[in-house]
Amino acid sequence: MVFRRLITACLLMAVISPTLADELLVSAAASLTNAFRDLATQFEAQRPGTTVLTTFGASDLVLRQIIYGAPADVFASADQLAMDKAVEARVVDPTTRKNFVRNELVLIVPRDNPGGILSTKDLQGAAVKRIAFGNPASVPVGRYTQAALRASGDWAGVHQREVLGQNVRQVLSYVERGEVEAGFVFATDAAIMHDKVKVVQTLPTPTPVLYPIALVKREGRRASAQAFLDYVLSEEGQVVLAKYGFSRP
Repeated sequence: MVFRRLITACLLMAVISPTLADELLVSAAASLTNAFRDLATQFEAQRPGTTVLTTFGASDLVLRQIIYGAPADVFASADQLAMDKAVEARVVDPTTRKNFVRNELVLIVPRDNPGGILSTKDLQGAAVKRIAFGNPASVPVGRYTQAALRASGDWAGVHQREVLGQNVRQVLSYVERGEVEAGFVFATDAAIMHDKVKVVQTLPTPTPVLYPIALVKREGRRASAQAFLDYVLSEEGQVVLAKYGFSRP
């Protein structure tokens, strides 16, 4: 009788324990927050019993967490450098690496644009005191910004007025709250706050803004990780991403 009760208790624990559920862990760039939350919901609807847990932040920071042992099954970066670092650190499977979306770098201002800024050339004026962008040392949008402004000859003037964000959403917040006169973000981030910020210029970048995704190498990686990556690359997944302003790679 005692043995039978023990077996019953174990079966009940297997049913209700969250540690035994199919919990897929996805770590991704901050600019993917809205789109990936939507993708996660759609994916869960197609796979009853699967829960997608998402973590977002600057690509380099998210990668660092993975390198130091934070559990993850899928890693999606906002630039190639962060994914290159992941490959070098041997924390992702390079054979699964795919570019899955494209983005653009834009210059934004508060919606009422009190400084009358229309392009990067207007950032040199004495009235412009603070310009926000991601830290190039750790944030992909910062690296794209630095490269684009160096190519256009505007880097020195902007660099003198820099307010560094720890991720692209922080930069967006600085501009939305009027704490800076202007900022550089991805087009998809500007789109989610179109009522608070205004895009005044789209900047060409020396390298395309392509986002890579790959499976993380770890013992116990969820079998559903490959299915999620495939879903992101699928026609249905691309439609969801397009809804948030991303284009095909």
